Amino acid sequence: MRRISRRTRLSQAAVAVAVVVLTAAGCGETSDESSGSDTESGSGSGSGYKGKGIGLAYDIGGKGDQSFNDAAFAGFDKARKEFKIGGNDIEPSDGESDADKVQRLTQMAKAGYNPIVGVGFIYAPAVKEVAAKYPKITFAVIDDAQVQAKNVADMVFAEEQASYLAGVAAAKASKKDHVGFIGGVDIPLIHKFETGFVQGVTSVDPKIKIEKRYLTEKPEDGGFSNPSMGKEAAGGQVEAGADVIYHAAGLSGQGVIQEAAAKKVWAIGVDSDQYKQKALAASKDWILGSALKDVGGAVYEVTKSVVDGKPLSGEHRGDLKTGGVGFSDSNPKYQAMTEVVAAVDKAKEDIISGKVTVKTE
Repeated sequence: MRRISRRTRLSQAAVAVAVVVLTAAGCGETSDESSGSDTESGSGSGSGYKGKGIGLAYDIGGKGDQSFNDAAFAGFDKARKEFKIGGNDIEPSDGESDADKVQRLTQMAKAGYNPIVGVGFIYAPAVKEVAAKYPKITFAVIDDAQVQAKNVADMVFAEEQASYLAGVAAAKASKKDHVGFIGGVDIPLIHKFETGFVQGVTSVDPKIKIEKRYLTEKPEDGGFSNPSMGKEAAGGQVEAGADVIYHAAGLSGQGVIQEAAAKKVWAIGVDSDQYKQKALAASKDWILGSALKDVGGAVYEVTKSVVDGKPLSGEHRGDLKTGGVGFSDSNPKYQAMTEVVAAVDKAKEDIISGKVTVKTE
């Protein structure tokens, strides 16, 4: 299969949209319920696009997680409005099987949605199966590169690089030389976040103590969708002495951030700029920054490619050099920490230049 090297960049517009739209909550609906939006907005102004619109299938936690899924929705919403096309975004159900995901994607394909985006690696098996049956429709998987087909775009990221910056920020901001990492589920993807974070911390001072905790072993056990789990884990790390905690836990990360703020220690968000999210407004003063991943930009770029008649295919990896990942500096309190900011900026330069290579495991 021909692999295309086109890369995505952090879209400032997508981030701006995210600030506005990251307010909806709700998860656990089935694909048969009218979950999410099912809208018609024309067939692509000024283009030869003939599809019904963009189909978006959420990961565990659903819309309203203030992180991964909401970042995808920001790109969905931006693309739909800009290209004047319809769209349907559908929530996952609790404990669903791959067959449920296949049914969801098939329904979208039959309805004429193009592209169809599976948000999260859990959609890889379903995309592989459904894409083979609908070769004229472009499918995309966020966070997975296993599906290799002419009509599938694998949108992946260098999460470890953004996490390295989070580690540098945590190490420089810590007054106790004691930080923490909380992963939602003990899987290879989240190991990348941990590995990058740990490498970033130790690059500042290898003697800094690092607490590590995974909420569950399997996604279906709630590691990405249970704020109470995140709160409990954060409380334990604060009690152990950590004064900066970085999470990669989806919706569960809300609990991490809220508990950190309640205990007046720093939290570092993930995927979206969590400082800007209304659901976390009461905790935002304690959000040091967020390790960004331009999921919204990936959804937007896939849609644009289809509308333009040049659908993406193959692996597309966003990293620091392309702007596909990054570290947010929205909190004025972070901006005031000039030594921390300088250290993070220097780390970013070193990664982009190749002076520093961030490990993935």
